[in-house]
Amino acid sequence: MVSDLIRRVEAATPAGRDRGLDALRALAIGGVVLGHWLVTALVSDSGTVRVASPLRDMPHLAPLTWIFQTMALFFLVGGQSTARSHAGARGRNVTYGRWLGTRMARLLRPVAAVPALWTPVAAVMLALGADPVTVNALAKLVWSPLWFLLVYAALTALTPLVARLHPGWPLATVAFADLVRFGLGGPAWVGWVNLAAGWLVPYCLGAAWARDRLRTRTTGWALLLGGAAATAALVLWAGYPASMVGVPGARVSNQSPPTMAAVTFGLAQCGAALLLLGPLRRVLSRPAVWAFVALANLSAMTIFLWHQTAMIAVTALGLLAGRPLPGLHTVPDGPAWVLARLAWLPAFALALLVCRAAFHAHERRRHEEPGHGTTTPGRPRAAPPPRRALSREGARLRCFSR
Repeated sequence: MVSDLIRRVEAATPAGRDRGLDALRALAIGGVVLGHWLVTALVSDSGTVRVASPLRDMPHLAPLTWIFQTMALFFLVGGQSTARSHAGARGRNVTYGRWLGTRMARLLRPVAAVPALWTPVAAVMLALGADPVTVNALAKLVWSPLWFLLVYAALTALTPLVARLHPGWPLATVAFADLVRFGLGGPAWVGWVNLAAGWLVPYCLGAAWARDRLRTRTTGWALLLGGAAATAALVLWAGYPASMVGVPGARVSNQSPPTMAAVTFGLAQCGAALLLLGPLRRVLSRPAVWAFVALANLSAMTIFLWHQTAMIAVTALGLLAGRPLPGLHTVPDGPAWVLARLAWLPAFALALLVCRAAFHAHERRRHEEPGHGTTTPGRPRAAPPPRRALSREGARLRCFSR
C-alpha cells in the first residue's frame, strides 16, 4: 500500500517541479513544530497551568534555537513562490485583485477552523470553572504562531511593490530601529517597525531568487558566512541574546519584535538553504523521500496551525494520571526534563496526525492560479497519468502552488 502511494505521488509530480524548494518548506515547518514542542512547557501547579521555557533555567540550550528557528526559510521560499506566481499572472493578463484573492483564500481558509474549535472550548472551560489564567495561557499558545500569517499575508499583498526591492533597504531599516531603541534609548515601540522590515529581508531575497538571481554558490557562501559572522559579533559584543526565540523574563527578545541579530541569523540561514538545494534535489530524486516531502507540503498549513493544539491535548490527557508527569507537567529546569520531553515527542506527533485527519479538509480544496492550469507558472506541463492511477493527494499535488 505504501509503495503504491509512492508511485502515485511520483506519477502526479510535474516533470519540472523544483523538489528542493518543497524540501526547504518542509524543513521550515519541521523546525517550527519541533522548536515549539521542545522549548514550550505547560507546568501544572495547584490547579493552574502556566507556560514555561527550559531556556530560562538552562540558557546553555540556546544553540538549539539556531537549528529550530526556521522562520527565515518560510519567507525566503514564500518570496520566491509569490513573486514567481505574480509574474506568471501578469504574463497571463490576470488582474492583481483576482491573483491576490486566490492567494489569500489558499492562505487563510484553513485558519477559520482554529477559532471555530477554540472559541467554544475556551467558553466551556471557563463555564466549568477553569482558572482564567490557564485558559489565557492555552489560548496564547494556539494564537501566538498566527502572527506569521498576518505578516506573510501583508507581504504577499505588497509583492508588486517589493518584488524588486533590494534586501539592503529593509536591512538598513532594522539596523536603524535597533540603534534608536538600544543605542539611543528611544521608545520600545520603534522596534515594531522590524516586524515588517525584518522579514522583508528574506522575502526580498526570495523574490530576487525568482528573478534567477542568487544562483551561484558564491552568493550562498557570502550570505552564510557574512550572516553568521554578523550574528556572532552582535551576540558577543553588542549584547544581543544568544537565543533566537523569546525567553520568558528576558530583557530583550530576538523575535518580539525581530532584532538585527535575528535578521543576520536569517541571512545565514538563507545562505545555507541555497547551498543545500543541490544535495536536496539529488536526495529527492528518490521516490520514497519525495513522497514524504510532498505529502508534508500538502498538509503544511494544517501542521502549522494545529501542532500546538496537539501538544495541549497530550498534556491535558496526561492530567488524568492524577499527578504531574515528568517532561509534560513539570518545571523545565534540568536535563531530566529534556530527556523526558524527548520521550513525549512521539505522542505529540500522534496527536498531530489526529488533528491532521480532522482538519485537513480545510486545506485540501483544489486550488489553481487564476487563468492558469494546474502546473506551476514557468514550468512545463507533464503528461497526466490515467485518472484512476491518482489518489486524492496525488491529484492535488498538481495544483499545489509553490
